[in-house]
Amino acid sequence: MTENMETGQSNSHHANPKPVLVTGATGYVAGRLVPLLLDSGYRVRTMGRSIEKMASRPWGQHPGVELVKGDIMDEASLNRAIQGCATVYYLVHSMISQKGRYRDADRTGALNLVRAAEAQDAEHIIYLGGLGDIRHKQISKHLISRNEVGEILLQGRVPATVLRAAMILGSGSASFEILRYLAERLPVMITPKWVSMPTQPIAISNVLHYLKGCMEHPQTRGQTFDIGGPDILAYRDLFTIFARAARIPKPLMIPVPVLTPKLSALWIHLVTPVPALIARPLAEGLSLPTVCTEDRITKIIPQKLLNCEDAIKRAIDRVNQEKVDTCWTDAGTLQFPEWTHCGDSAYSGGTILTCGYRTTIDAPPSALWPSIIEMGGKTGYYAADLLWQIRGMIDVLAGGVGLNRGRRSSKKLQVGDALDFWRVLDLSAPEYLLLLAEMKTPGEALLEIKITPLSDQRCELMLLSRFLPRGILGILYWYTMYPFHQYLFYKMPKGMAAAAGLNLVSPPRRFTPKISRSCTIR
Repeated sequence: MTENMETGQSNSHHANPKPVLVTGATGYVAGRLVPLLLDSGYRVRTMGRSIEKMASRPWGQHPGVELVKGDIMDEASLNRAIQGCATVYYLVHSMISQKGRYRDADRTGALNLVRAAEAQDAEHIIYLGGLGDIRHKQISKHLISRNEVGEILLQGRVPATVLRAAMILGSGSASFEILRYLAERLPVMITPKWVSMPTQPIAISNVLHYLKGCMEHPQTRGQTFDIGGPDILAYRDLFTIFARAARIPKPLMIPVPVLTPKLSALWIHLVTPVPALIARPLAEGLSLPTVCTEDRITKIIPQKLLNCEDAIKRAIDRVNQEKVDTCWTDAGTLQFPEWTHCGDSAYSGGTILTCGYRTTIDAPPSALWPSIIEMGGKTGYYAADLLWQIRGMIDVLAGGVGLNRGRRSSKKLQVGDALDFWRVLDLSAPEYLLLLAEMKTPGEALLEIKITPLSDQRCELMLLSRFLPRGILGILYWYTMYPFHQYLFYKMPKGMAAAAGLNLVSPPRRFTPKISRSCTIR
């Protein structure tokens, strides 16, 4: 019997003849629930929009897991995913993928799931929603949407269990990231009134235990439960607890009545990795009490509830050890832009602009690969880091993610990972890395890094930037940035080789990709 450090749950090796479906499998909560269920002996079917993204997860190759492609907006794919499953975990939220349209998307997704679950004779739906009084005058659109989804699921013929949680404390959660970055970066805070609002956070390990327990306790079906930890405190207390756990000075908080949720979200966007489009719904939810109104589930599914200090200490330890199993940035669509499948500069959808450099290195690909996958984050980009930082600040001011997201681990990358303002689209060690830019640009940009073996002890390193501009602004943007691209892509191969302790056989040289009709970027 083994134990996961952050979930704190022991494996029970329970067997179930029917698989369990986990939707949104690469999201923050679902990505941690899957290994817990597998370790407990369940057969698990995971559903997501990218098989490659799910397969890259540590559990993606587990013999007890089946990966299926599906989308809550596509009822046919839901029917295929649910077929033969007893329990369905509905852990999808459209706030990242659909942004401002998330409420309509969540409503449609819930209705689709109910119909598919009924058609496939599922036995149980389990849903994790948000905690807050729906009748409160300051109820947020985000919490209204979460409540609507729960009501739709409960009204279906398949019995549903709805869990309602406030802030989830765990390494990589959006709430924890906001708390961490604000406390670490702002010794003095001008705070809105909501810092005094009472809340009842819960540790991610306790959330996972409740989710698993609801499947194992039939008496939870058809009911809604509030779940929370043992502490009820104000948000200002959380900053104090975090500072104590992280051994940093306690921030000085000066509350003012003029900071609206919109302004709070903008401030969160500037200081933390969480963009304004996500921060605003979260900030709006802080304007009302989020405290459990009942505790019936503690009698049905007893467990040791971590207090806030222990949960925060555990999360900090996981961050410091670079063992963040899932992160809020994992959610969202991993989708190749259509034009990436055409390595053709005469692409009919528009002109693909390129800037490429390559060089020969006196070493095999495996010797160079570590410096490739370690770039970004605290490591930087091996050339003109100040220019990258300036570009990141410009992106944040434009409403983008900038460099604030960093990376999950300084040594490892997997498909779907966020890497500063990039997203890992494809990765094949030790020879290929494809990054999609998620910065604010008037077009779509890719950075392709390829290592080709030339002999047992020599390889070619290629860096190629591709850009599909949108209109005249996109073209102006490309040619304004082009001198900087040339400088960076000339310097970066040198820096990558030096970081690996390797020598260049020849200086980096510019090249233009050959026109190809093969319609593949590789």
